Formats: sequence, C-alpha cells, structure tokens
Amino acid sequence: MIPLATSSLAVAMSMGGLGLVLQLYLADRGVSTFWIGMLGTLSAAGMLTGGLTWGTISDRIRRRPLLIGLSVSLAVAIGLLVLLPPTEWILGTALVRRFLLAGFATVAVAIVSSSSTISRRGKNVSYIASASAAGRALGLIAMGFCIEMVGFQFSFAVVAVLPLVALGAVALLPSDNPMRPAVDPPRWRQIRSTGLLDLYVAAGLRQMAIFGTFSLLFVYMRSIGIAPGLMGVLGSINTFIQVLALVGFGWLADRVGRRRIFMLGFALSAITPCLFVVLANAYGMAIGYVAQGLSFSALHVGSTAYIGDQAPHHRQGQLLGLLESSRGLGGVFGPMLAGAVVPLAGFAWMFVAMSGIGSVGFLVLCWGQRVRRRQPRADSAPA
Repeated sequence: MIPLATSSLAVAMSMGGLGLVLQLYLADRGVSTFWIGMLGTLSAAGMLTGGLTWGTISDRIRRRPLLIGLSVSLAVAIGLLVLLPPTEWILGTALVRRFLLAGFATVAVAIVSSSSTISRRGKNVSYIASASAAGRALGLIAMGFCIEMVGFQFSFAVVAVLPLVALGAVALLPSDNPMRPAVDPPRWRQIRSTGLLDLYVAAGLRQMAIFGTFSLLFVYMRSIGIAPGLMGVLGSINTFIQVLALVGFGWLADRVGRRRIFMLGFALSAITPCLFVVLANAYGMAIGYVAQGLSFSALHVGSTAYIGDQAPHHRQGQLLGLLESSRGLGGVFGPMLAGAVVPLAGFAWMFVAMSGIGSVGFLVLCWGQRVRRRQPRADSAPA
C-alpha cells in the first residue's frame, strides 16, 4: 500500500502542477479562452480513451510493469514541454498526457480494489486517493511560486522529473501479480440492474460541469486580480481538504453504505460552480475549493468502492476504467462549452450553466434510485 501511495503522490504532484503552468503559459502568450478551454477538452478525451483501455489491459497482464511503463511515458510526454513548443503542439499532446495519466490512476485503483475485502475496500481506496490529493496540492503550491521565480521553462522541467520519482516506489510493489484471465465484454444488463449505468452517466455530467468550471478558473482568478502565487495556494485548498476527507468518507463508506456517500458528493458538486459567482474574491475562491474537495472525496470513494463491490475480480480494471472513461466523456464537452460561453455571456453565466449541468447528473442518480428502490441493494454497509 505504501509504495503505491508514494508513486500516486509523485505522479499527481506532477500533473496537478502542470495544469496551473499550462493555463498561465497559454494566457501569457495571448491564447483565447476558447483554446485554453480546449486544453481541458483534449485532456478529457485522453481520460475517455485511457480509462477503459488501460483498465482492460490491466486485467490481462501484470500490473507492476504496466505502471513502470506508464510512469516513464508520462515523464517523456511532459518533458517535451521544456522546449516551449507552439500552442498547437501543446494542445495536441494534451490528449496523450491524460491518456497515460488515466492509465496510471486506473491501474493503481484496480490493484487496491482487487486485493481488498468488502469491509475495507472504501478505506483502502481512500488511502491511494488521499495520497494523490496531497500530490496535487503540493504540485499547485510549488508550481505557483516556481512560475514567479524561474519562469515557465524551468517549471516544465520540474514537473517532468516527478513521474520518474514514482519509479522507485513502483519497483517495491510485489512482482508476483498473477496473470489475469481474458475478460468478456461488460455485461450491460448487470450494469443497468445494479445502478452502474446511472453512476456512469451522472459521473459524465458531473465531470462536464467541473471540467468546464476549472478549465478557466485560473484565468478567471487573474481577471479579478488574484496573483499566480495565491492561485496555487487557493487551488491547493481543494486537494488538502481531500487528503483528510477521502479517508473520512472511506471509513463512512464501509459503514453506512457506498450510495449514500457518493450521492452526497454529486449533490455538493452541483452547487460548487455557483459559489465562485456569489463571492468573486479570494475568500469566495477558498470556499468554492473547500466544497469541491468535499464533493470529490465523497463521490470518488463511494463510487469506486461501489464498482469494486459489483465487479468480478477479473474485471475490476475494466469496470473501474469505464468510470474514468465516462468522466472523460463529460470532460470533453465541459471545457469546450465553458470556453464558448465566456466570450458571449461572461464568467458568471458560465458558472451558472456548469452548476445546472451538475444538477442534472444528481437528478439522474435520484431517478435511478427511485426506479430500483424495490430491487435488492448491493451497497449496504458491511457488518
């Protein structure tokens, strides 16, 4: 567990800091908000393809060598940015970077989920997610000040090195992972009857809202006079909240049931974008990031543990990867929509639109739960 948490922290630190550097680098070059938003869209396309692809592969081959290959590939993909390539290259390679990151995240969670009992799955998943949250927080803080002190090129070099740090931790994982049997295509009837379909649809809508909101949030903060260094500190609030909240919700998910926890997370996600409109200052940003940290923690731990309960051992990677892909599908459209709305109606209406989309995702879950309320539940709290 410790080696996997350490490697997840290093990779998350790299990708968390990279998001801040890229947004401000493109804005500094005069790139329009639409194309900056497209950076998030292309990243989400990588999630869409990477989650299911690498999850399915991880059910067929040994997972430790797969994590090693993904770490090295991430370092190379990020390292190319040190050359300060043109905007077209940065946008084009965004899909590749997220494709690789989706694979690393999915394989790591699949290792934990498949080796956990139902009574501890929520807690075990939360440890890995908490380490990733800590990494994103540290990455945001470090890169916010790094940009101010040494500029963009050196900042890109720093985030490129971090995935290589994960290699040492991954090498400590057990090398005797058994080969996974070949898997059948997902059984869609089971996915529908257990509520996984509702969860995947809601996750896509929620990610559309959140990706749209955060794809331009640093640009929005700059427009209201917040300095880059403070942006990194504010952005880290989200992930620092997650460090503790993920563990707490993991403990609750093992005791009160998975569905109650992820429903809370989806509800909080629906109201988060509006918080940035109500208080357009540093304090408002802080409150919004706190809400986002709590919402993500609840829905991530609850939904991941729920899928782990439903998935057969030899299809953990595939069904967990499908969650990542559904989030990526929503993320493809969210930043694109946000980038188009801002020039027409301004940031305030963009945040309101994203909140509406998140609300639809929550209603999908409520409707699905109502339809199946008389069906046997698989998410009851273990004894």
